[in-house]
Amino acid sequence: MQSRLHAHVGTMRQLEILLAVHDKGSINEAAKALFLTQPTVSIQMRKLSDAIGEPLYQFINRKLIFTDVGLELVKTAVEVLDSFARLDMALGYIRKFKSGTLRLAVVTTSKYFIPHLLGPFCEQFPDIDIQLNIGNREKTIERMKQGVDDFYVFSHPPQDIDAQSLELLDNPLVAIAHQDHPLGKQASISLADLCEVPFLMREKGSGTRYAIEALFKQHKLQPNIKMTIESNEAIKHAVMSKLGISIISAHTLTYGGQSGLVRLPVKELPIDSHWFFMWSTSKRPTLIASAFLKHIESNGRELLQDELDKSGLG
Repeated sequence: MQSRLHAHVGTMRQLEILLAVHDKGSINEAAKALFLTQPTVSIQMRKLSDAIGEPLYQFINRKLIFTDVGLELVKTAVEVLDSFARLDMALGYIRKFKSGTLRLAVVTTSKYFIPHLLGPFCEQFPDIDIQLNIGNREKTIERMKQGVDDFYVFSHPPQDIDAQSLELLDNPLVAIAHQDHPLGKQASISLADLCEVPFLMREKGSGTRYAIEALFKQHKLQPNIKMTIESNEAIKHAVMSKLGISIISAHTLTYGGQSGLVRLPVKELPIDSHWFFMWSTSKRPTLIASAFLKHIESNGRELLQDELDKSGLG
Protein backbone atom coordinates (compact mmCIF):
# COMPACT_ATOMS: atom_id res chain seq x y z
CA MET A 1 0.00 0.00 0.00
CA GLN A 2 1.40 3.41 -0.96
CA SER A 3 2.28 5.69 1.95
CA ARG A 4 0.31 8.93 2.25
CA LEU A 5 2.67 10.50 4.79
CA HIS A 6 3.81 13.04 2.21
CA ALA A 7 0.29 14.51 2.27
CA HIS A 8 0.75 15.47 5.93
CA VAL A 9 4.38 16.53 6.39
CA GLY A 10 3.80 20.16 5.44
CA THR A 11 5.01 22.59 2.83
CA MET A 12 8.40 23.01 1.22
CA ARG A 13 8.82 26.22 3.18
CA GLN A 14 8.28 24.32 6.43
CA LEU A 15 11.03 21.90 5.44
CA GLU A 16 13.35 24.82 4.70
CA ILE A 17 12.57 26.29 8.13
CA LEU A 18 13.17 22.89 9.72
CA LEU A 19 16.66 22.70 8.21
CA ALA A 20 17.44 26.24 9.34
CA VAL A 21 16.42 25.39 12.91
CA HIS A 22 18.54 22.23 12.77
CA ASP A 23 21.59 24.00 11.32
CA LYS A 24 21.41 27.01 13.64
CA GLY A 25 20.37 25.05 16.73
CA SER A 26 18.04 27.87 17.71
CA ILE A 27 14.58 29.16 16.79
CA ASN A 28 15.78 32.74 17.11
CA GLU A 29 18.91 32.23 14.97
CA ALA A 30 16.90 30.38 12.33
CA ALA A 31 14.43 33.27 12.20
CA LYS A 32 17.29 35.75 11.68
CA ALA A 33 18.81 33.63 8.92
CA LEU A 34 15.48 33.35 7.10
CA PHE A 35 14.43 36.98 7.76
CA LEU A 36 11.33 35.77 9.60
CA THR A 37 9.96 36.55 13.03
CA GLN A 38 10.60 34.11 15.85
CA PRO A 39 6.85 33.43 16.35
CA THR A 40 6.50 32.60 12.64
CA VAL A 41 9.25 29.98 12.86
CA SER A 42 7.79 28.52 16.07
CA ILE A 43 4.30 28.30 14.54
CA GLN A 44 5.55 26.56 11.40
CA MET A 45 7.56 24.07 13.45
CA ARG A 46 4.52 23.37 15.63
CA LYS A 47 2.38 22.76 12.52
CA LEU A 48 5.02 20.40 11.15
CA SER A 49 5.21 18.56 14.46
CA ASP A 50 1.42 18.25 14.57
CA ALA A 51 1.40 16.86 11.03
CA ILE A 52 3.95 14.20 11.96
CA GLY A 53 2.24 13.48 15.26
CA GLU A 54 5.50 13.56 17.23
CA PRO A 55 7.68 16.29 18.77
CA LEU A 56 10.59 17.20 16.50
CA TYR A 57 12.80 18.67 19.21
CA GLN A 58 12.88 19.46 22.89
CA PHE A 59 14.67 21.91 25.13
CA ILE A 60 17.16 20.46 27.60
CA ASN A 61 18.92 22.96 29.86
CA ARG A 62 17.72 25.69 27.46
CA LYS A 63 19.43 23.92 24.54
CA LEU A 64 17.39 22.83 21.50
CA ILE A 65 17.89 19.07 20.95
CA PHE A 66 16.29 17.24 18.01
CA THR A 67 14.44 14.01 18.74
CA ASP A 68 15.04 10.83 16.73
CA VAL A 69 11.84 11.60 14.80
CA GLY A 70 13.06 15.14 14.14
CA LEU A 71 16.44 13.90 12.87
CA GLU A 72 14.74 11.46 10.50
CA LEU A 73 12.61 14.30 9.16
CA VAL A 74 15.75 16.41 8.69
CA LYS A 75 17.24 13.63 6.53
CA THR A 76 14.08 13.48 4.46
CA ALA A 77 13.93 17.27 4.16
CA VAL A 78 17.51 17.32 2.84
CA GLU A 79 16.63 14.66 0.25
CA VAL A 80 13.43 16.44 -0.82
CA LEU A 81 15.05 19.86 -1.13
CA ASP A 82 18.06 18.35 -2.90
CA SER A 83 15.71 16.78 -5.44
CA PHE A 84 14.23 20.18 -6.19
CA ALA A 85 17.74 21.69 -6.27
CA ARG A 86 18.76 19.10 -8.87
CA LEU A 87 15.65 19.95 -10.89
CA ASP A 88 16.46 23.66 -10.61
CA MET A 89 20.03 23.10 -11.77
CA ALA A 90 18.97 20.78 -14.58
CA LEU A 91 16.56 23.42 -15.85
CA GLY A 92 19.32 25.98 -15.47
CA TYR A 93 21.65 23.91 -17.60
CA ILE A 94 18.94 23.53 -20.19
CA ARG A 95 18.56 27.31 -20.25
CA LYS A 96 22.34 27.73 -20.40
CA PHE A 97 22.49 29.06 -16.83
CA LYS A 98 24.85 27.10 -14.60
CA SER A 99 23.18 27.83 -11.27
CA GLY A 100 22.41 26.04 -8.02
CA THR A 101 23.59 25.68 -4.42
CA LEU A 102 26.77 23.97 -3.23
CA ARG A 103 26.83 22.98 0.45
CA LEU A 104 30.16 22.48 2.23
CA ALA A 105 30.90 21.63 5.86
CA VAL A 106 34.54 21.98 6.90
CA VAL A 107 36.53 21.75 10.11
CA THR A 108 37.69 25.05 11.52
CA THR A 109 41.33 25.07 10.44
CA SER A 110 40.52 24.31 6.79
CA LYS A 111 38.70 27.64 6.48
CA TYR A 112 42.07 29.17 5.57
CA PHE A 113 42.50 27.29 2.29
CA ILE A 114 38.92 26.41 1.24
CA PRO A 115 38.41 29.88 -0.34
CA HIS A 116 41.37 29.14 -2.65
CA LEU A 117 39.40 26.16 -3.99
CA LEU A 118 36.10 28.01 -4.22
CA GLY A 119 37.40 31.14 -5.95
CA PRO A 120 38.24 29.64 -9.36
CA PHE A 121 35.11 27.46 -9.28
CA CYS A 122 32.86 30.44 -8.63
CA GLU A 123 34.51 32.28 -11.52
CA GLN A 124 33.49 29.37 -13.74
CA PHE A 125 29.98 29.20 -12.25
CA PRO A 126 29.22 32.82 -11.23
CA ASP A 127 25.50 32.24 -10.58
CA ILE A 128 25.81 29.47 -7.96
CA ASP A 129 25.19 29.96 -4.25
CA ILE A 130 27.69 28.66 -1.68
CA GLN A 131 26.64 27.52 1.79
CA LEU A 132 29.80 27.09 3.87
CA ASN A 133 29.44 25.70 7.41
CA ILE A 134 32.53 25.87 9.64
CA GLY A 135 32.73 23.86 12.87
CA ASN A 136 34.98 21.54 14.83
CA ARG A 137 35.50 17.90 13.89
CA GLU A 138 32.71 16.64 16.15
CA LYS A 139 30.07 18.99 14.72
CA THR A 140 31.17 18.36 11.13
CA ILE A 141 30.92 14.59 11.64
CA GLU A 142 27.36 15.05 12.94
CA ARG A 143 26.43 17.01 9.82
CA MET A 144 27.91 14.26 7.68
CA LYS A 145 25.87 11.61 9.48
CA GLN A 146 22.75 13.65 8.78
CA GLY A 147 23.69 14.08 5.11
CA VAL A 148 23.15 17.83 5.28
CA ASP A 149 25.95 18.88 2.92
CA ASP A 150 27.45 17.90 -0.42
CA PHE A 151 31.05 17.71 0.74
CA TYR A 152 33.12 17.71 3.94
CA VAL A 153 36.74 18.49 4.77
CA PHE A 154 38.61 16.76 7.62
CA SER A 155 42.19 16.35 8.77
CA HIS A 156 41.22 13.12 10.59
CA PRO A 157 38.37 11.49 8.64
CA PRO A 158 35.71 9.53 10.56
CA GLN A 159 36.00 5.77 10.04
CA ASP A 160 32.42 4.75 10.79
CA ILE A 161 30.64 6.57 7.94
CA ASP A 162 30.12 5.13 4.46
CA ALA A 163 31.96 7.75 2.41
CA GLN A 164 34.54 8.31 -0.27
CA SER A 165 37.55 10.54 0.22
CA LEU A 166 40.24 12.33 -1.73
CA GLU A 167 43.53 13.38 -0.15
CA LEU A 168 44.00 17.08 -0.80
CA LEU A 169 47.02 18.39 1.02
CA ASP A 170 49.58 17.75 3.72
CA ASN A 171 48.60 19.30 7.05
CA PRO A 172 51.72 19.51 9.24
CA LEU A 173 51.10 20.51 12.86
CA VAL A 174 53.85 22.69 14.33
CA ALA A 175 54.67 24.28 17.67
CA ILE A 176 54.52 28.07 17.98
CA ALA A 177 55.57 30.61 20.60
CA HIS A 178 55.89 34.35 21.02
CA GLN A 179 59.03 35.60 19.30
CA ASP A 180 60.50 36.57 22.70
CA HIS A 181 59.77 33.20 24.35
CA PRO A 182 62.92 31.52 25.79
CA LEU A 183 62.23 28.29 23.87
CA GLY A 184 62.22 30.23 20.63
CA LYS A 185 65.88 31.13 21.13
CA GLN A 186 67.03 27.50 21.32
CA ALA A 187 68.36 25.64 18.28
CA SER A 188 66.68 22.38 19.21
CA ILE A 189 64.11 21.38 21.84
CA SER A 190 62.21 18.22 22.71
CA LEU A 191 58.55 17.46 23.23
CA ALA A 192 59.36 17.05 26.93
CA ASP A 193 60.55 20.68 27.00
CA LEU A 194 57.06 21.78 25.91
CA CYS A 195 55.62 20.14 29.02
CA GLU A 196 57.58 22.53 31.22
CA VAL A 197 55.75 25.66 30.03
CA PRO A 198 52.06 26.69 29.85
CA PHE A 199 50.32 25.03 26.89
CA LEU A 200 47.27 26.32 25.00
CA MET A 201 45.03 23.47 23.77
CA ARG A 202 42.19 23.28 21.26
CA GLU A 203 38.75 22.21 22.53
CA LYS A 204 37.54 18.61 22.75
CA GLY A 205 36.14 17.44 19.44
CA SER A 206 38.85 19.27 17.50
CA GLY A 207 40.92 17.25 15.03
CA THR A 208 44.02 19.20 16.05
CA ARG A 209 43.51 18.25 19.69
CA TYR A 210 42.97 14.64 18.66
CA ALA A 211 46.38 14.59 16.93
CA ILE A 212 48.17 16.44 19.75
CA GLU A 213 46.84 14.10 22.43
CA ALA A 214 47.88 11.08 20.37
CA LEU A 215 51.43 12.46 20.05
CA PHE A 216 51.86 13.15 23.76
CA LYS A 217 50.36 9.76 24.62
CA GLN A 218 52.77 8.04 22.24
CA HIS A 219 55.71 9.63 24.08
CA LYS A 220 54.10 9.10 27.52
CA LEU A 221 54.07 12.81 28.24
CA GLN A 222 51.45 15.23 29.55
CA PRO A 223 51.31 18.88 28.44
CA ASN A 224 50.83 21.60 31.05
CA ILE A 225 47.46 22.82 29.73
CA LYS A 226 46.82 26.37 30.91
CA MET A 227 43.88 27.23 28.65
CA THR A 228 41.46 25.46 26.32
CA ILE A 229 40.55 27.63 23.33
CA GLU A 230 38.00 27.01 20.56
CA SER A 231 39.69 28.63 17.56
CA ASN A 232 43.12 28.84 15.98
CA GLU A 233 42.85 32.61 15.68
CA ALA A 234 42.22 32.91 19.41
CA ILE A 235 45.14 30.59 20.12
CA LYS A 236 47.44 32.69 17.94
CA HIS A 237 46.43 35.87 19.76
CA ALA A 238 46.88 34.15 23.13
CA VAL A 239 50.38 33.09 22.10
CA MET A 240 51.07 36.66 20.89
CA SER A 241 49.97 37.83 24.35
CA LYS A 242 52.57 35.51 25.95
CA LEU A 243 49.96 33.30 27.63
CA GLY A 244 51.69 30.12 26.51
CA ILE A 245 52.79 28.03 23.56
CA SER A 246 50.70 25.79 21.32
CA ILE A 247 50.65 23.33 18.44
CA ILE A 248 48.59 24.34 15.40
CA SER A 249 48.35 23.65 11.69
CA ALA A 250 51.14 25.24 9.67
CA HIS A 251 48.41 26.44 7.29
CA THR A 252 47.05 28.66 10.06
CA LEU A 253 50.34 30.55 9.84
CA THR A 254 50.51 30.36 6.05
CA TYR A 255 47.08 31.82 5.35
CA GLY A 256 46.29 33.54 8.63
CA GLY A 257 49.50 35.46 9.25
CA GLN A 258 52.26 34.95 11.83
CA SER A 259 53.25 38.39 13.05
CA GLY A 260 55.05 38.16 16.40
CA LEU A 261 55.18 34.35 16.32
CA VAL A 262 58.02 31.87 15.83
CA ARG A 263 57.94 28.20 14.92
CA LEU A 264 59.68 26.12 17.59
CA PRO A 265 62.31 23.56 16.46
CA VAL A 266 60.81 20.55 18.27
CA LYS A 267 62.54 17.26 17.36
CA GLU A 268 59.27 15.24 17.42
CA LEU A 269 57.42 17.70 15.20
CA PRO A 270 55.75 18.35 12.86
CA ILE A 271 52.86 15.95 13.36
CA ASP A 272 52.26 14.38 9.97
CA SER A 273 48.59 14.67 8.98
CA HIS A 274 46.64 15.40 5.82
CA TRP A 275 43.51 17.17 4.60
CA PHE A 276 40.80 15.00 3.09
CA PHE A 277 37.86 15.99 0.88
CA MET A 278 34.93 13.64 1.61
CA TRP A 279 31.41 12.90 0.37
CA SER A 280 28.76 10.39 1.41
CA THR A 281 28.25 7.43 -0.92
CA SER A 282 24.58 7.24 0.08
CA LYS A 283 23.79 10.81 -1.02
CA ARG A 284 23.04 11.34 -4.70
CA PRO A 285 25.17 14.25 -5.94
CA THR A 286 23.56 17.32 -7.47
CA LEU A 287 24.80 18.53 -10.83
CA ILE A 288 26.74 21.38 -9.24
CA ALA A 289 28.24 18.99 -6.67
CA SER A 290 29.44 16.72 -9.47
CA ALA A 291 30.99 19.72 -11.22
CA PHE A 292 32.75 20.79 -8.01
CA LEU A 293 34.11 17.28 -7.42
CA LYS A 294 35.53 17.28 -10.95
CA HIS A 295 37.09 20.68 -10.21
CA ILE A 296 38.71 19.32 -7.02
CA GLU A 297 39.97 16.17 -8.71
CA SER A 298 41.48 18.04 -11.66
CA ASN A 299 42.65 21.33 -10.07
CA GLY A 300 42.38 21.11 -6.28
CA ARG A 301 45.87 19.90 -5.36
CA GLU A 302 47.54 22.23 -7.85
CA LEU A 303 45.65 25.30 -6.60
CA LEU A 304 46.56 24.62 -2.97
CA GLN A 305 50.15 23.68 -3.73
CA ASP A 306 50.61 26.93 -5.62
CA GLU A 307 49.51 28.85 -2.53
CA LEU A 308 51.92 26.88 -0.35
CA ASP A 309 54.79 27.47 -2.78
CA LYS A 310 54.10 31.23 -2.64
CA SER A 311 54.23 31.09 1.17
CA GLY A 312 57.46 29.09 1.30
CA LEU A 313 55.85 26.01 2.86
CA GLY A 314 55.56 24.09 -0.41
